[in-house]
Amino acid sequence: MAQPHLLALGFGFTATALAKSLLAQGWRVTGTTRSEDKRHSVTASGAEAVIWPGGDLAPALATATHIVSSVPPRDEGDPAFELLADNIGAIPDLRWLGLLSTTGVYGDHGGGWVDEDTPLVPSIHRSGLRANQNAAWMELWHRYGLPVHIFRLAGIYGPGRSALDKMRDGTARRIVKPDQVFSRIHVEDIVQILEASFARPTPGTAYNVADDKPAPPQDVIEEAANLLGLPVPPDIPFEDAKLRPMARSFYADNKRVRNSRIKQDLGVTLRYPDYHSGLRAILAAERGENAP
Repeated sequence: MAQPHLLALGFGFTATALAKSLLAQGWRVTGTTRSEDKRHSVTASGAEAVIWPGGDLAPALATATHIVSSVPPRDEGDPAFELLADNIGAIPDLRWLGLLSTTGVYGDHGGGWVDEDTPLVPSIHRSGLRANQNAAWMELWHRYGLPVHIFRLAGIYGPGRSALDKMRDGTARRIVKPDQVFSRIHVEDIVQILEASFARPTPGTAYNVADDKPAPPQDVIEEAANLLGLPVPPDIPFEDAKLRPMARSFYADNKRVRNSRIKQDLGVTLRYPDYHSGLRAILAAERGENAP
């Protein structure tokens, strides 16, 4: 069997972690970046880099066995979808195709639970584009038979990108909106979920990617402060927080994301089922200790 080859359209936080894991297993990985300035962020991981849009992806498409996209849609369309739709016959070895989307596609449920069968009724424009993107990618499966899988990610955290870092750099704020909760997921669990899907491909399936414990954001900041032995930042009422429009928009949705499908269908046991275990593991790794 030919060497497995992942093409990552967009090489951000999650793709970097996935590449690290796959390269250690002997995979070939190609990642795209939008500018020459960012090429190093791809090659530093050990992956091959292609500037895209603009560069020639034909060689990578010709040998890719797996493709994952984290490219966000824009008002004018989804570049990753257009690339794939225009090159259906140019990916002869493709076994698996994945879209990293967002749980924002479900909209606001007043703190109630959502699962993969919940209708997509986004409440903000950005999430509406994501919902349209989900539908378009499913057409790649229905119409062209591409092995599409959709992963609706909750808020991503991990080493170098967590409440611990916000506490250290002084940007942590305990913004309190009554009854508001968010779901989240550790990046290492995203990686193991994607790899489990590689092993058990089920084209046409969507998966919620979230941990077991939706929680108010202020509780996560408090946990990080306690772990670091720092003072807990004071409560700031949501109405007084003076958030920028982008940050404020995240509070428009209030829901709990159910994750049963990744466990039942993919056999996944989360390494970090809640933010307590996730933050403690990050801190332990920073200190060269074994995770508690």
